[in-house]
Amino acid sequence: MTDHKVALITGAGRGIGATIARTLAKEKMDIAIVDYASAETAEETLQAIAEEGVSARYYQCDVSDFAATKAAVDQIVKDFGKVDVLVNNAGITADKLIMRMDEADWDRVLSINLKGCFNMIKHVTPYMMRKRYGRIVSISSVVGLMGNAGQANYAASKAGIVGLTKTVAKEFGARNITANAVAPGFIKTAMTDALSEEQKQAMYKLIPLGCLGETQDIANAVKFLVSDDARYITGVVLKVDGGMYI
Repeated sequence: MTDHKVALITGAGRGIGATIARTLAKEKMDIAIVDYASAETAEETLQAIAEEGVSARYYQCDVSDFAATKAAVDQIVKDFGKVDVLVNNAGITADKLIMRMDEADWDRVLSINLKGCFNMIKHVTPYMMRKRYGRIVSISSVVGLMGNAGQANYAASKAGIVGLTKTVAKEFGARNITANAVAPGFIKTAMTDALSEEQKQAMYKLIPLGCLGETQDIANAVKFLVSDDARYITGVVLKVDGGMYI
């Protein structure tokens, strides 16, 4: 068994998840990346983690698959000996107005974004309970708090994460397991880079700080919530949105 804490991060092959993985590796945590894409997508992240002097492994898995997530968690515990930290980051969008949204759009987003969180929590918590220690952080969104036209499925899934987080906090608190959520606002990504200057300016007007967030801003929030500094914080939703939703 490793002497380091072990962090399991879903959707960490790229984007926000990859930044979270690198950030927790700098905190000397061993990293288990769970992602639907092939391992090649995370090769750069895995190499960066290894340079921090910790271990990292990649597990290809669809988080919406209950049996597959159990198999992945069991294998991670077999490989690392434990799971101390769970970060539910995997998520997708399929944006359409409700009048145009079909059942498949709804089901797939809810299955990955919300059921995926349930699946991982369901399978990880038995191991955390035995150790009487665990830190769970799930990535929600300010859209789950305020709603957004054209994102009924995404907003519902992210709002569901808030309710799930608060319930997990109540059910597992007695076993020294905390559960919190991070709700990002507009974060700088390849998608936002492709927007026109006019679109960006319209976006900035919604944000009191007047700029987009960075993936590192989200990773820093996760780092805090899984640290000993946050040992007495559970059931909260930490907005990282530049003041967009107040």
